[in-house]
Amino acid sequence: MPLSRHPDMIYRSLGSTGETVSAIGLGGWHLALKHVDKKLAETIVHRAIDNGINFLDNSWDYNDGESEIRMGKALKGDRRDQVILMTKIDGRSKQAAQQQLDESLKRMGVDMIDVVQHHEVIRYEDPDRIFDREDGAQSVLEAAKKAGKLRFIGFTGHKDPQVHLRTLDVAEAHGVAFDTVQMPLNVMDAHFRSFEKLVLPRLVDEKIGVLGMKSLANGILLRSNTVTATECLHYALNLPTSVVITGIDSLDVLKQALDAAKTFHPLSEQDVAAMLAKTAEAANTGEFEPFKTTSVFDATAQNPEWLGEEPKRFRELVGQ
Repeated sequence: MPLSRHPDMIYRSLGSTGETVSAIGLGGWHLALKHVDKKLAETIVHRAIDNGINFLDNSWDYNDGESEIRMGKALKGDRRDQVILMTKIDGRSKQAAQQQLDESLKRMGVDMIDVVQHHEVIRYEDPDRIFDREDGAQSVLEAAKKAGKLRFIGFTGHKDPQVHLRTLDVAEAHGVAFDTVQMPLNVMDAHFRSFEKLVLPRLVDEKIGVLGMKSLANGILLRSNTVTATECLHYALNLPTSVVITGIDSLDVLKQALDAAKTFHPLSEQDVAAMLAKTAEAANTGEFEPFKTTSVFDATAQNPEWLGEEPKRFRELVGQ
């Protein structure tokens, strides 16, 4: 069965993978929040697919695995074949990465996940651990790809564009070209420690699928009283993104996202300038992008055991 399509949805290339994906992607974290019950989560997934959203985001660590479980149940039957299914793992070591990947496959009840990404690459040492020659997580994903358990490999991060650039450099040094990269892309990012300015051009040049996230920063951007939700989504859609992943915890929010896609048209230079001008002061210190300026959003900082052990040879080097 072909991927889900709808005349009111925008479709774009997922980098050089050969896949065509909806410009709006469904975020997985919100599907298992306290106020979202199982029935509502399933309805959101089904209605999203029926309206042409064919890119689904998730992560091994979202809500203790409940987000993956709910998404898997919603994809029972032929719906699985209508979407590009993505999840993320936190493990940096082989052991942790293998365990988390196996759990994700089991939770979602699938034999193959389309995209698996190294999650929360927010430290300068993260790419070194991922690509460690003896104990790095990248080797687990590459073996899983050969075994048909996944198709594409990427990484995510929300902290600092320089970490993204270093990760791309380390991957290149190991002969690896990522299929996808996920990062914050929003109207305030343009002003502060900007992924849009520093990382996005490289991804476009290297034909890597661009997964934009935090277009509304879980609604935090709206608290600045400078932009509307639709403006935020339109700004992110105006960038050369493959997918703008947005969190959806109600049918009203789903409608908002679908309407944003339906009403989107390329913004003029004047439109973009006006939007940036009215957000400049609020964005200047990163106050409304706390995922960059605090550790509140750093799940692996709060749960360092998810990363797994440091490479054995380095532990031996320091006598551990």
